[in-house]
Amino acid sequence: MTPYDDMAPQGRTPLIDGFGRTVSYLRLSVTDRCDLRCVYCMAEHMTFLPKAEVLSLEELDRVASAFVDLGTKKIRLTGGEPLMRKGMLDLVRRLARHLGTGALEELTLSTNGTRLREFSGQLAEAGVRRVNVSMDTLKPDLFRRLTRGGDLAKVQDGVAAAQQAGLSVKINAVALKGDNAAELPDLIAWAHGRGCDITLIETMPMGEIEADRTDQYLSLKDVRRQLESFWTLEDLPLNTGGPARYVRVAETGGRLGLITPLSHNFCEACNRVRLTCTGALHTCLGQDDETDLRAVIRAGATDAELAVAIRAAIAGKPKGHDFEIARARPAVARHMSTTGG
Repeated sequence: MTPYDDMAPQGRTPLIDGFGRTVSYLRLSVTDRCDLRCVYCMAEHMTFLPKAEVLSLEELDRVASAFVDLGTKKIRLTGGEPLMRKGMLDLVRRLARHLGTGALEELTLSTNGTRLREFSGQLAEAGVRRVNVSMDTLKPDLFRRLTRGGDLAKVQDGVAAAQQAGLSVKINAVALKGDNAAELPDLIAWAHGRGCDITLIETMPMGEIEADRTDQYLSLKDVRRQLESFWTLEDLPLNTGGPARYVRVAETGGRLGLITPLSHNFCEACNRVRLTCTGALHTCLGQDDETDLRAVIRAGATDAELAVAIRAAIAGKPKGHDFEIARARPAVARHMSTTGG
């Protein structure tokens, strides 16, 4: 018998790592596949995983539910592009049962927006209330180049469809020195003008890509100084369970998030872990730590044994990442699309 066999889920202690941080946020990748090939995210010619290596919908539900039983309050579904996964809505509906019991406080989604027109209504009906949409530029030609073929109008139509369905939309934009630096104020104004929050993200050294990230790295400290030359930025004591620090732009009335893994380490308050679509649990985005939960469940583990494996992984969560943009090679070999954002 394990220490958890005779305990109800509500009686289990929270997931706490070796540095005293409570882990309550799971980012769950449901697929490594994507219909775009963003230049900072993946190589142009990707080799995707065979189906046998990817967790089934039932396995994804089981692992996610184990996290909920252990105190996880927020699950974000990611990819690749999560809406490419066959049966994705079935998984959303399954996980939404934890919203009904109150065990899970939020079920959200990160997407590139290309399929939001098709799925927004059903996501809202299932219990999703917020989505994050990646959009790095307002220029159709630049968007097509950055995504290697994407259609900006389709993504913007997806944003509108999500809002029409009652979903709150946050725009995520990677700050790229050579591409979108000059238009970041316009992108912020566009989002705020449509009632969307927006978060800017520094490029992260993950996975081999064709481009040189050193050339594209743009410090958000510099971006903030630029914005403050013509806007009033008011710091907000807001915590949405992610790494962003938030400000309100007085002139637009909207919220702006800044994710700065390179210019300002955010690890001291990290409350999240990531599970890949193959069942690899990464407790740090910027480290190569990995626990193979697929092997655990496919070996016939009981729910109690799965809980023990999860707790052991959380106990070994690193203190922080080692991202350095100047390194000749990425800090970690896996691509962002594999890790799930």
